[in-house]
Amino acid sequence: MWNHAVVTVPLDLLLPFLVASVLVTVIPGADMALVTRQVLVGGPGLAQRTIFGNLAGLLVHGVALAAGLSALLVASAIAYSTVKLAGAVYLLWLGVQALRASRRPTADAGPVGLAVPGRAFLAGVVSTVLNPKPALFFLTFLPQFVDRDRAVLPQTLTLVAIHVVVGLIWLSTYAHLVNRARGLLTGPRVKAWLERATGAVLIAFGLRVAFERR
Repeated sequence: MWNHAVVTVPLDLLLPFLVASVLVTVIPGADMALVTRQVLVGGPGLAQRTIFGNLAGLLVHGVALAAGLSALLVASAIAYSTVKLAGAVYLLWLGVQALRASRRPTADAGPVGLAVPGRAFLAGVVSTVLNPKPALFFLTFLPQFVDRDRAVLPQTLTLVAIHVVVGLIWLSTYAHLVNRARGLLTGPRVKAWLERATGAVLIAFGLRVAFERR
């Protein structure tokens, strides 16, 4: 069934989508800022849980697109604004949590807040699901690579799956690179500075989401 779904996407559309998906994925965003913080606080294992949460959030948006919910979200100003503001508030909360963590003494730094393994996955899910940008991406960008003369649903799900795999590879690689530099980045002063920088970035993304127009 999966092979049949892949075949349904014409190669001349599949390859350009793959390239475009990579370019869109590597652009720094709130997901990378959150992964950076998780690596510095709890290591690559904690970050990987958050990454899986991010990808689960992308799947939610992809399924919503296939079900037509993304079109409703974009068409309804109230629905879009509600999701956007909820996402903005959550990003602001994440930023504040990072700033608070930067003020704690290193000896007191333990698995609290987002550093709790059970919450790391949820943090990734919520931050992605409450971000309306993936819905807009899937709704406005993905259909350009769907052949209208073939079954639309298998193509849509295949392209969503490809985008999720690209996200998995990139975020996992990024977390690994950050972890390799972790020894240099986790000194008390440097770690506190990075926590503040990450918190500021998350807050900035939250404000951008809140005030950005469609």
